[in-house]
Amino acid sequence: MVTLEDIVNERNLLIACGQVMSNDGAPGIDGMKAEELFSYLVGHWKELQTSVLEGKYRPEAVRRVEIPKPNGGVRQLGIPTVIDRMLQHCVAQALDKEYDATFSETSYGFRRGRSAHDALGKASEYLNSGLRYIVEIDLEKFFDRVNHDKLMSILSRGILDKRVLRLVRRYLESGVMEKGVIVRNTEGTPQGGPLSPILSNIMLDLLDKELESRGHKFVRYADDISIFTSSQRGAERILSSLIDWIERRLKLKVNREKSGIRRPSEGNLLGFGFWHGKGGEIHPRVSTKSYTRLKEKIKRLTQRSWSVSMEERLLKLSQVTRGWVNYFYRANARSHLTRLDEWMQARLRMCIWKQWKRVRTRIKNLQKLGVIKQKAYEWGNTRKGYWRIAHSPILQSTITIERLKQKGYVPLMDTYTLRRKTLVNRRDTRTVRPVV
Repeated sequence: MVTLEDIVNERNLLIACGQVMSNDGAPGIDGMKAEELFSYLVGHWKELQTSVLEGKYRPEAVRRVEIPKPNGGVRQLGIPTVIDRMLQHCVAQALDKEYDATFSETSYGFRRGRSAHDALGKASEYLNSGLRYIVEIDLEKFFDRVNHDKLMSILSRGILDKRVLRLVRRYLESGVMEKGVIVRNTEGTPQGGPLSPILSNIMLDLLDKELESRGHKFVRYADDISIFTSSQRGAERILSSLIDWIERRLKLKVNREKSGIRRPSEGNLLGFGFWHGKGGEIHPRVSTKSYTRLKEKIKRLTQRSWSVSMEERLLKLSQVTRGWVNYFYRANARSHLTRLDEWMQARLRMCIWKQWKRVRTRIKNLQKLGVIKQKAYEWGNTRKGYWRIAHSPILQSTITIERLKQKGYVPLMDTYTLRRKTLVNRRDTRTVRPVV
């Protein structure tokens, strides 16, 4: 049973402090940095503990940050102070111990030992068992619209210590600092804070239990919900009844435009889609939206107007591409990544040509790369545009992939091939049986 003493004991505070410092992140409205938290805790932990236990602690308002969405608009995030991030971690750690074992087996978001890849594997299993209709439920601005009274009512069923409930409520209502004015929250969970994920799972566990009681096969990752069924008519019934249940029982808004019934080739689960392979088996693929987002990021990092060194440009580029491949490597993406590599290399050659700028610099560098003097002079004086030059035989034969790699370029296909080999080796290891 969760008590306030469990939340603010010294061990829990130290673990939470370590989490905040390792995550780093921007400071909140008080300006304190994550690296300063441990020294603060050493000098003030007893005082902080007493303040929380006596009910005197008041969370600070969060600092509002707007992050552009890939499809337009902005996502609003809040940055709590590092002290509040630590205390939220303390609450989240205690709630996780209490609730995690009670959550559904097919709930994968924000849980230890579970990942988006596990959710994808379960979805593929359902599809290949014959459940070829996907009911996708999209909760409109879920984290912004959680009903406080409903959430507190759910929490009060499992938490008897009213001091814990009071502290959670204060975090829900701590408010946002906007243009120097604190605006109090009347709904939603503290986005950007460590407490929000576990609260969202506790809230949506009611939906999981309802789906289980109806015998549905489903996968949920945070507020991404996919239910799998074998017929169009069954899918229509599920969609209609669930929209009504969610809005009536959980007081949440379902986005009817984004929710609907999909076939595997139309489905979209955590950035993945699905395709029919040989023999009719369904495999994961990367969704078109995910490719488009990656291409947009690469385009920004390879703009010739961005005045940075090639080494820094390639470092930023490798961070983006490695992260993307490490997430999507389970999907078959060879042909797409090969084309993206060719396009990215052309853009890098374009950037290098722009950096050389002056005619004599271009002639000199082309000669260094093995171009004969006459050809170097001819190409150094060309009036052709940057994109056309990037595809020219001269630059393709001089600014080669090997030379780009020496500068720090990592092709998408290199990372993808390495990750796929790791996946195959892991599968082979699992299939090996000991000789008796």
